[in-house]
Amino acid sequence: MKWLAYGAACAVSLAGASALAQKSAADAIADYRASLQDGNPADLNAARGAALWNKARGPKNASLQGCDLGKGPGVVAGAAASLPRYFADADAVMDVESRLVHCMVTLQGFKREELTAKPYSSDGQKATEIEDLVAFLYDESRGMPIAVPTGHPKEQQAYQRGKQIFFFRAGPYDFSCASCHSADGQRIRLQDLPNLTKTAPAQAAFAAWPAYRVSQGAVRTMQWRLYDCFRQQRMPELKYLSPASVDLIAFLGVNANGGKMAAPSIKR
Repeated sequence: MKWLAYGAACAVSLAGASALAQKSAADAIADYRASLQDGNPADLNAARGAALWNKARGPKNASLQGCDLGKGPGVVAGAAASLPRYFADADAVMDVESRLVHCMVTLQGFKREELTAKPYSSDGQKATEIEDLVAFLYDESRGMPIAVPTGHPKEQQAYQRGKQIFFFRAGPYDFSCASCHSADGQRIRLQDLPNLTKTAPAQAAFAAWPAYRVSQGAVRTMQWRLYDCFRQQRMPELKYLSPASVDLIAFLGVNANGGKMAAPSIKR
């Protein structure tokens, strides 16, 4: 009995030490991010994005100041915190990036296929115009409450499709988004995997994108985040601005309602 009691005590001690080590690692990463936030390089992206937003450009020589992001033409404060949403002029639910591209096409005369051919910069390359503009738009929603609407039937449908995509298992690993993000306490190495089916972790995750990735030296948008998740699942490539991508963002955004935007954030 003595040995059983000793073994049980050791097991409890080791479990406690493991939990402490995990907590310490998570805390260390959080402290590291906080220390860098005041000097977040994404601030430079946002400044460039603001200049692009106000500059007359494209075949129509127009600025984006007339772009309606859901709060009226030219209103950017808090707009990103309320997207995706339904837009009657396009008869579609759009996220920040799909609405931005829509405005660049309709107001400035750019060709959609040219804008979407390379929306993400490669490691070490200059940021794309879309990355800079997205950084600006989200910076204008920093601290604003997340309020992704569900009042329109198409918004409700987008949410339900996004939920189905989140739990859909496929690919060579039989993975889904939920494989990593529907349970508490999961990790990959030092990286916590938030349970996106619960309110608090969903709020924290949604609020933090787009983000400046230190390891890549680049701002990465929400569309990129989903694209990379699909890549890691070995799923077919998620097409930029596809309805599936917008639906999934709608699902994540509604789950995060009530949180406060903190993007562009900074991540490893």
